[in-house]
Amino acid sequence: MHPIQEKLLKVIDEKNISDLTLRKIGELIEEKLPQKIKHHLSQLERKGFILIDRKNKNISRISNKAKVGNIFISIPIVGTANCGPATIYADQNIEGYLKISKRLVSNKKSVFALRAEGNSLNRANIDGKNVESGDFVIVDSENTLPHDGDYIVSVIDGMANIKKYLLDKKNSRIALLSESTQEYSPIFIHENDDFKINGKIVDVVKNIKQ
Repeated sequence: MHPIQEKLLKVIDEKNISDLTLRKIGELIEEKLPQKIKHHLSQLERKGFILIDRKNKNISRISNKAKVGNIFISIPIVGTANCGPATIYADQNIEGYLKISKRLVSNKKSVFALRAEGNSLNRANIDGKNVESGDFVIVDSENTLPHDGDYIVSVIDGMANIKKYLLDKKNSRIALLSESTQEYSPIFIHENDDFKINGKIVDVVKNIKQ
């Protein structure tokens, strides 16, 4: 949880801040920017820690014992996948966990995360988001029968890549396409090639740009 949110919860537990302005609330936690206070109060409301009655201008604590486990889900990060040519080896060893709100993804055991590398999907549209190097893609490993236009994670000769899927029935092949500001050639897969679909990309968690 963000330090400002922790401070706000402590203040809300100790006193009634409903009648205070954002600036006054900020003074209680030594934060000068009212917009930051507004943002983090909204985040606490979204996470289920507080209830904001905007009509009656009241801020109340929902539970003093709200558990983080009721709000977040930890998704295993199982490696890195390339958005361009299949040049990065797939690594099934869990190298960490991505903690995100349950509201961002369904709570399914089949979901895992991959760190994207490359820019060949920087013009993709996955629930309104593109994929840039450093972003995390959320993958549903149970969905291995994609439809045309789905974005998938596949493994070719032991190497993982992220691409847009297209079944070319006329030529009996699968085309893996890029959507980028740069030119990338499609990858064409024959049905007898060493090729495996690891799952469909269901969401993108954007990396924070410093």
